[in-house]
Amino acid sequence: MTDAQAISDHWGKGDVYSRILEAMKLAGIDPGSVTIEQLAPVDHFHARGFPATVELADALPIKDGDRLVDIGCGIGGPARYLAKRFQCHVEGIDITAPFVDAANKLTALVGMEDEVKFRHGDGQKLPYDDEEFDGGYTQHVTMNVPDRNVFFAESFRVLKPGAFFALTEHGLGEVGDPHHPVPWSEDGSGAYLMRPEDTVALLRNAGFRDIDVTDTGEKYLQGYKAVIKLVEDGDAPVFGTHILLGKQAPQIVRNAARNIEERRTHPVQIVCFKPK
Repeated sequence: MTDAQAISDHWGKGDVYSRILEAMKLAGIDPGSVTIEQLAPVDHFHARGFPATVELADALPIKDGDRLVDIGCGIGGPARYLAKRFQCHVEGIDITAPFVDAANKLTALVGMEDEVKFRHGDGQKLPYDDEEFDGGYTQHVTMNVPDRNVFFAESFRVLKPGAFFALTEHGLGEVGDPHHPVPWSEDGSGAYLMRPEDTVALLRNAGFRDIDVTDTGEKYLQGYKAVIKLVEDGDAPVFGTHILLGKQAPQIVRNAARNIEERRTHPVQIVCFKPK
């Protein structure tokens, strides 16, 4: 099995869309009239979910009519949110085929096929033309990227001069050696964490400038702790990302929090630009 296939299988196997539909119905949500707001608890499949997407969006200079690329789009929640909020167009790509299938079907459910499109592919070999997009972003994807030099070079290539590029990730902390399982790896395989300063150096090497780094560790820690409390109190929602994380979801969330507390991981948000 290739490394790419192993990473893909870690994130999603089988009929992801059917699992989401089943949970939707259990939560009393009508698929025939569902909105992107109702999808949000599952739709933003990354650390801190929808609030993290909103925070990232607040930091980006997106304009009406822009074309954006979402690298590692998951099931498409952030792309649909940005397209609706900013009246822009988003192309999403993900290495996990069941996610792409679910992303396109969920987009059809909410009637956004003209604004948002998804395809199966690898962020290290983007199927787009040079200087095609006004901006790009990747949320909690780089932890599974074996060659960030290539990944950032490809991101740089498909962006227009002056375009922004943003990423959120769990960087490697001062202590290192994260406890597993975590969202991006069950046992450490397929994980390629890097210290934030090293990520910045690679972005600069790729050609990006005006690199701004925001430490998001405390926000993510509090987010994980809030989820842990809901589970312990028996108040976990029927419709949430645990649908995608599987049976190990409680332990995954506990480890994610513990890793931040013990400085084994270092969550950050980074925004930078391709020079004009």
